Amino acid sequence: SLLQEMECAHLEKLCGRGNGSGINFPCLQDLKNNFLCGDCKDENSVWICVTCGSLNCGRYVNAHGLKHKEKTKGHSVCMDTNELSVFCYECDEFVINDTQDRFLENLRTLVLTKKLTKEAESETPVRSLRARRKRSLEPTPVTPKKQKSSKKENKDKEKKHQKKRLGLKNLGNTCFMNSVLQSLSNIEEFCNILTSLPSLDDQIKSSKEIKKNVDRRISDGVIVTDELKKVLMALKQSGDKSALSPDSLFQAIWKVVPRFRGYQQQDAHEFLRYMLDRLHTELLALLPSKLKAEPKIQTNSLVTSVFGGTLQSCVTCLTCKQTSKKNDPFLDLSIDIPQIYTGPPRKSKDKEILPVCHIHDCLQKFVEKEELDDSERFFCNSCKSKQPSTKQFWIRRLPTVLCLHVKRFRWSAYARTKIDTFIEFPLNGLDMSGYLLKNLSGTRYSNAGSSLYDLAAVIVHHGTGAGSGHYTAFATNNQAWFNFNDCSVKETDFQTVNSSRAYILFYVQRDFQVK
Repeated sequence: SLLQEMECAHLEKLCGRGNGSGINFPCLQDLKNNFLCGDCKDENSVWICVTCGSLNCGRYVNAHGLKHKEKTKGHSVCMDTNELSVFCYECDEFVINDTQDRFLENLRTLVLTKKLTKEAESETPVRSLRARRKRSLEPTPVTPKKQKSSKKENKDKEKKHQKKRLGLKNLGNTCFMNSVLQSLSNIEEFCNILTSLPSLDDQIKSSKEIKKNVDRRISDGVIVTDELKKVLMALKQSGDKSALSPDSLFQAIWKVVPRFRGYQQQDAHEFLRYMLDRLHTELLALLPSKLKAEPKIQTNSLVTSVFGGTLQSCVTCLTCKQTSKKNDPFLDLSIDIPQIYTGPPRKSKDKEILPVCHIHDCLQKFVEKEELDDSERFFCNSCKSKQPSTKQFWIRRLPTVLCLHVKRFRWSAYARTKIDTFIEFPLNGLDMSGYLLKNLSGTRYSNAGSSLYDLAAVIVHHGTGAGSGHYTAFATNNQAWFNFNDCSVKETDFQTVNSSRAYILFYVQRDFQVK
């Protein structure tokens, strides 16, 4: 099967080989010391060999993990002690499967147990005493000498007083979820409204009408919105921790979507769509409109107000030229990469400038007129039969937050392949006016806001496989860009963002207004 083709074939014979029953790695039994590379003592990117338990740094530090694999001639599979993801040097891919006796799941539990034990030990009275001592020194008068370099000091102080950005712990290949959560948390207008909502669970308990609404719309009884709200609120806080665990939200999702259960890599776009659809359903049930006379308002929620737009499709019969128009709501636009940019990369000849795909090329392809296949022939009311026809999309109403999903994964006859084409995209001033349906002024579908958009967040997929690889996110906050890589959050520059191979882009309308 396709899933078996993507699985690591080396895993079963390598996990715990020569260690008897159970996982008896010395580094896991030693609860006092941190995970450190056995060679260079690095502690930022430490990987544990699933065969012998040795600790080595990753390929982006000093590559002692790769050297360990070459030295042992076979220990190719290792687990990241921070993110709990698993990588095989032989496959050169992240591992999505587990052994029959669930070795990786048990190893994740042991690694996580050690890390949690260390965290608990670090929260001691000694730590709080140090904090108190630090505060007591703050009133010390500043000498004139220090005032001379006040500009530099002010810049340093500004950096120190900038709000700390929290990471999200990887619960086992949950980078797809973390990248989406970090992106949503940095779309401030959406995040601020959602986190200001009252407890939805309390509303169910206090209102019979709302409970009846929930029972009618949500059969499983799980309120994902409350769990998402808790994560977003926690991400807005700054504290001693560098990362928080979204385990309660993940458990709620496990209950309602069996596909997301387990520790296999999932698609970030599928997860985003599920989250938005679920939030929309829950908010309609929990926050019913008081304006009973206007039933259309009942279909509008925070989700559709922020992410919702309207598409118009126009199908034209090629025999009699009759057209059929239809309006459809959308929460995101899935855009193809034009075929001219999807071929194998070729080297440029002397002074030859190879064409670069721009996001406008993808958007232009989206609104291009296309001839429908024979299997999709349109039933023409005028001809009274299915006829050859063309179809074209236009945007009738722009959303306040425009989500663009670049279709990088395609099914072939045997496998799902990834298109890794680089796509240029603007950080500011994406102009969507060229894709709007014309002559809409004065109608209730017209665009009240600007057609210019500024980038808020980007989700990037690293790796070659659809069911494997790794997701990270870039997001802007307070005029600075940050890279979110599970637990790790680092400030970055706009050039790094611009050079990323975007999978999902979130653009915010210049004149932001919740519709």
